[in-house]
Amino acid sequence: MKPITWYGAALLLPLLLTACAPAVRMQGDAGLLAAQREREHTLSGAEHWSLQGRLGVSDGRDGGSGSFSWTQDGERYEFVLRAPVTGKSFRLSGDAHDALLEGLDGGPLRGADAEALMRKALGWEVPLRELRAWVLGLRADGGKAEIRFGANRLPSLLQQDGWSVDYRAWDEARDPPLPTKVYAARPPYKVRLSIESWQFR
Repeated sequence: MKPITWYGAALLLPLLLTACAPAVRMQGDAGLLAAQREREHTLSGAEHWSLQGRLGVSDGRDGGSGSFSWTQDGERYEFVLRAPVTGKSFRLSGDAHDALLEGLDGGPLRGADAEALMRKALGWEVPLRELRAWVLGLRADGGKAEIRFGANRLPSLLQQDGWSVDYRAWDEARDPPLPTKVYAARPPYKVRLSIESWQFR
């Protein structure tokens, strides 16, 4: 991973990467899969939302973390990460065809692919296209997905496109429920989100 000089050493701490007790992994029966399809049908049309929380990324050696906000407005998005201690931040914005990454020491970068920009500038491997669905607890369009369920009858593990998405916690007071801890991994890469608030418009 390329050095993230504006983060500072404090961001290399293993924030959000702590180990947890093993989760329940139930294979989906007809009832569980039907409930998941209903959740996906309800949330598939949710294209205007925002969330705030904490983000941690790692390539197995180096990493970074901070508070973040993500706003999705149809195809347009804005992702802002704020580093603790230094107070610096970067902003990724764009749509399906254009991306702009701002806040870097070398100046802003623009390109057609947001994932490629993050990989080039920060060395981060973040599956942004799929994560837009995964963060809602949905299967992403495209690749085949396998789901295991927890004791709460909500997704516990989603495997798709070579990534394992571990749902550690849900806000079950919502209808439908929404994830609050989403840990995605494709060794050696890890992306972990702890979501503190959701808003839908």
